[in-house]
Amino acid sequence: MPEPAAWRYQKIIRPMFDLPAPHRILKGGTVLTCVGDEVIENGFVEIEKGKIKAVGKASELGSSDAEVIDVTGKTIMPGMINSHAHLAWDGVHDLARQSMDDPVEISAYKSASNMLKSLRAGITLVRDLGMNKTNFFAKQAIEQGIFPGPRLLICGEAIIQTGGHTYWCCREASGADEMRRAVREQVKGGADLIKIMACHDTLEFTDAELEAVIDESHRNGLPITAHATYNDCIKRVAKFGVDVVEHGGSMDDETIQLLLDKQIPIVTTFAPVVMQANAEIARKYNVPEWKIEERQKAIAKPERYAGLVNAAKAGVPIAFGTDAGSPVVGHEVVAPELKFMVQVGVVSNNYAALRSATIIAARLSKLEGKLGTLEAGKEADVIVVNGDPLADLDALEQIDMTFISGKKMLGVGN
Repeated sequence: MPEPAAWRYQKIIRPMFDLPAPHRILKGGTVLTCVGDEVIENGFVEIEKGKIKAVGKASELGSSDAEVIDVTGKTIMPGMINSHAHLAWDGVHDLARQSMDDPVEISAYKSASNMLKSLRAGITLVRDLGMNKTNFFAKQAIEQGIFPGPRLLICGEAIIQTGGHTYWCCREASGADEMRRAVREQVKGGADLIKIMACHDTLEFTDAELEAVIDESHRNGLPITAHATYNDCIKRVAKFGVDVVEHGGSMDDETIQLLLDKQIPIVTTFAPVVMQANAEIARKYNVPEWKIEERQKAIAKPERYAGLVNAAKAGVPIAFGTDAGSPVVGHEVVAPELKFMVQVGVVSNNYAALRSATIIAARLSKLEGKLGTLEAGKEADVIVVNGDPLADLDALEQIDMTFISGKKMLGVGN
């Protein structure tokens, strides 16, 4: 494995921010374990030493010295994972100016604010896919106990060809050797994965560059994910060996089969289109009327998403991601994305939508042994929802409690 990031050599005597993780039992609510379609009415989840100790029916509980929290009428489920977000973006329309003009201190404050918003939305892990180098410091702040936040998986700076898509917030590189250097810089900074921008209107990277950036990522033991939004790009990055496709788009049968053969999942991100189509909200972000109309037409045409639907029906794993921080998409936006996933048909029902944000997302990041379901022995990343998301995904707007490793995060709920 690569050498740790420099900050990991710092000895922390006492974290600035820490929370207890006492022995607790959440009792009386409906438990959605996200193991298949399992539902436990009037159930309980027992948390001890940061882990899930037991899950079952409340009637099976014996005597215990644990703190008992009555959650009758509420839903207990695994913490959700946003597999595509940008903590340093705040949803304003002009991402380029924000990326180039925000001082690093302001980016840090935005990241901190959005980490709190994520916790309040029931997000216990964020896969941050870059905006300059801010996510390096966000991860350090959480892991050193400087500031509370969700677990983070970070890419550092996304890597692009010189002048490529979103060059204003990424690490530009030209040539195979420079691609390798760019990967090594992210590894040195503490990246958990590498991200590339493989296309916009045209394909980006030469074959030699693409081969080098993927090979160097894998040589360093990191997965690599690609922004890929139409068939030719998706097919190309899949053939070259990326591990995940971001956004996705049109796909023919050959491309879908390639994703299946190579076991490559897709993180769909419908929230920007959905939120920008909401004229009342979009106007508050100064989104122009022509774009609002364009987005409204986009969500009204289900055939636009046929490639993603066909991929999902063929068995390509689809994970929840919102592109949080992009125009009109706050880090608290969860239900609109999940509802549209059901509406379009990339997931079959509300429970499948919840699994896309829990166990499917955990598998995507190779964390299914620790996270994603409520099972004994797993990390106690648990949320309590004031309502029933199986009946109405809008219930996810009311998160009463968020636990990470058994720690009840402050500022969540009423």
